[in-house]
Amino acid sequence: MALKQKSAMSPELAQTLALQGLTFLASDGQRLARFLELTGIGPPELRAWAETPRLQTAVLEHLLADESLLLVFASEAGCAPEACAKALTILQAGRAAHER
Repeated sequence: MALKQKSAMSPELAQTLALQGLTFLASDGQRLARFLELTGIGPPELRAWAETPRLQTAVLEHLLADESLLLVFASEAGCAPEACAKALTILQAGRAAHER
């Protein structure tokens, strides 16, 4: 699913982009290992949390922390790199509201 740069970012699109990011990381053993190492998330949590805002925000934060990784992901996902930042903002707002 390609996200057009000018389209509005909805919570659903933000979740979709985060799940695409997780799939992108999981498609390469080294990328996934680095993500797990840096976040402290283990394989059991990865499976259990796949569709939670907690993991989705962690995926987007990880992509945004490494510009080269972000650019490769954005190219493969067919979206602008800025879409990840927009998606993260939306997911963080939803997560904060949910945790209150």
